[in-house]
Amino acid sequence: MKTLIRFSALSLIVFLSTCAPISTLDLEVLRAAEINNFRAPQSEVLSTGQPSADQLRVMANSGVRHIISLRPQEEDTGFDEQAVVESLGMTFTRIPVSVAEGGINIENAQSLQALLDQYSGEGVAVHCATGNRVGALISVAEFADGNNIDSSISEGARWGMTSERLQGIVRESLVDN
Repeated sequence: MKTLIRFSALSLIVFLSTCAPISTLDLEVLRAAEINNFRAPQSEVLSTGQPSADQLRVMANSGVRHIISLRPQEEDTGFDEQAVVESLGMTFTRIPVSVAEGGINIENAQSLQALLDQYSGEGVAVHCATGNRVGALISVAEFADGNNIDSSISEGARWGMTSERLQGIVRESLVDN
């Protein structure tokens, strides 16, 4: 009887472990790369501040296949990010989000969500200069999906919105909707 119980317990553990999402991203190496405001909010999705060219190489070698930049073209990264990303075999997409110009909005949140859905199950990194705009768009998307303001802001913080100032701006915009 004890053998049957042990076998059943072991079988259950094996079954449950096969159901858990397993990331193909090498998170240990990615964390060691010291990317600004590094987050891994979903199994195949990273949220970060601006990665350097060397950090993009680490991302490519660690399973990231797609880069989504929320930085407008005018924001200087110090290098040609798109050229570096594409030379490493990753795709590059830009959703220009300027807080000053009202870029934290439902349209940009939906564009980001559409890309995350398109790249589902593949390694993707979303970034802006600090990670704050990434979290802000996630907050807007969460609110649009029916979540309350506090949980939407909390989810945005989990994705990298650490700026209390930006949290206040997002909160005010959500209250107005």
